[in-house]
Amino acid sequence: MDEPREDITIEEPVEVEVAAEAEEAVVEVAEPEPDYKDQWLRAAADLDNVRKRARRDVAAAEGRGVARLARELLPALDNLDRALAAAEAQPENADHHLTDGIRLVQQELLGALERVGIVPDSPLGEAFDPHVHEAVAQAPSPDAESGTVIEVYQAGYRLGDDVLRAAKVVVAA
Repeated sequence: MDEPREDITIEEPVEVEVAAEAEEAVVEVAEPEPDYKDQWLRAAADLDNVRKRARRDVAAAEGRGVARLARELLPALDNLDRALAAAEAQPENADHHLTDGIRLVQQELLGALERVGIVPDSPLGEAFDPHVHEAVAQAPSPDAESGTVIEVYQAGYRLGDDVLRAAKVVVAA
């Protein structure tokens, strides 16, 4: 059993030579020197894009917050309008100090909404637009063309080009 067999040949030196040649090939195909200036410019551009996107996201979130708060405040503003209409319907209350106080609060609230870009939309006399108006009724009107707003039940409000609340209107038939 200790005798070597002649039919088995050991080819270890060949395998070692192949492995050594492979290592030399890896060394020869080294990576080129990195261009640090290009990497810096790309990183600076990425940072600038992140800043711009953050500003856009903050502005959009602020706009959504303003719109949400305005939608919550609009019913209170409507109630102030109703209170003034009821008070002014009686002649003895038209110049009362409470009526003046209600009018002052209403004007302050409208002014605050306008400062953030929210404006009332009262489309009386305009053509009916289903994207910004809500028709609650149709009525015949000899003075107005068909499809024209002849009465506004509830004012609408806009924030820029966006409709916060559609105006509730009566349209001429």
